[in-house]
Amino acid sequence: MEKFFKLKENKTNFKTEFIAGLTTFMTMAYILFLNPDMLSKTGMDFNGVFIATAISAGVATIIMGLFAKYPFALAPGIGLSAYFTYTVCLKYGFKWQEALFIILLEGIIFILLSFFKIRETIFNSIPRDLKESISVGIGFFIALIGFNNAGIITGEGATILSLGKITQSSTLLAMLGIIITAVLVAKNVKGSILLGIIITTIIGIPMGVTKIPSDFTFFKIPSGLENVAFKVQLPSNILNASLMISIFTFLFVDMFDTVGTLAGVASKTNSLDKNGNLPRAGKALLSDAIGTTLGALLGTSTVTTFVESSAGVAAGGRTGLTSVITGCFFLISLFLSPLFLLVPSSATAPALIIVGIFMSTAVKKINWDDFTVAIPAFITIAAMPFTYSIAEGIVFGIISYTIVNIATGQHKKVSPLLYVLTFIFILRYMFLPL
Repeated sequence: MEKFFKLKENKTNFKTEFIAGLTTFMTMAYILFLNPDMLSKTGMDFNGVFIATAISAGVATIIMGLFAKYPFALAPGIGLSAYFTYTVCLKYGFKWQEALFIILLEGIIFILLSFFKIRETIFNSIPRDLKESISVGIGFFIALIGFNNAGIITGEGATILSLGKITQSSTLLAMLGIIITAVLVAKNVKGSILLGIIITTIIGIPMGVTKIPSDFTFFKIPSGLENVAFKVQLPSNILNASLMISIFTFLFVDMFDTVGTLAGVASKTNSLDKNGNLPRAGKALLSDAIGTTLGALLGTSTVTTFVESSAGVAAGGRTGLTSVITGCFFLISLFLSPLFLLVPSSATAPALIIVGIFMSTAVKKINWDDFTVAIPAFITIAAMPFTYSIAEGIVFGIISYTIVNIATGQHKKVSPLLYVLTFIFILRYMFLPL
């Protein structure tokens, strides 16, 4: 294990990697229940999607750990699941079996792009300062998710965002969890983020937030995969404009969500080389593509690299062993789903907020004295939480970087690929519905 993952070289050990893997799993375990709940609105079997989610996340994350050897975890992306449900199926009218075909096609295209190193080339074309800003933007993005999950911030008021009902028990528990986790982190307690989740969950029992069912059982044998697995179906009208838009949207959002997450999380592990590139990026992207293809066959939406991987990194995860452990917990969750269901969002929200702080420290690596860099970097950072999309943040950053440098006569700083990407992004906004 030491030789394979090079633990000492990465200044880590099995205990640290184990805690990091469990921490990553705990912060993203919500997808096990949120994903089937959302996809079931298309007519898919809830239990079947739950199993497909757990298996695809577990296998894809283990592949990432063993093949790419990075501490990145994968699972069906909730944003892409929402697009799958509310746009592709409920708006465009595709059957869920046909929507799975689109996901399968996306996965196959990504595998081909990975083999030809097209995705890796795109990743490497992004300037290092923008990669650092992606890390910061992701920090603000996941902190926003944490504040929202905690009930501290809501979008239901008269303004765009407003203060939530902070006196309700779930929000009080989350705020207490933030304090507990912050103290543990400040005292450099090993596994502080995971401990914060566990302690907050336990405190939530007498508060009535952590709910234990009367028929609670630790072990449960899953069933229902046969209702969704291998149900991929070719759309009846393959020339449908909605089909083309759906394929492009899945490809676009998944590609740049993944690129953004890899850049942001890798920045915090110091995995980027002196040129700002990620060694073995091709293997990481191929792992992601394989996960999407596997997920489609099993019966779930696009599998993508999760930004919550940063929680494990913040807990000390530095190698693929973290991912292997996270993946194993996803597979174990198939049989222990009642136990993981106990953890309320009020207990995981503090972890996301604290991790947002860790991610944001990359802001000091950006050259703020050069406005041809500072302006695109700031736009990237601000756009992610404001548009609620990592992909859109990257797009805004690339477009602004290209335009600002051309306008100031520094076009040599812009690589040929960035010109192409900028042109494609502008065409997308002009001609394709978002």
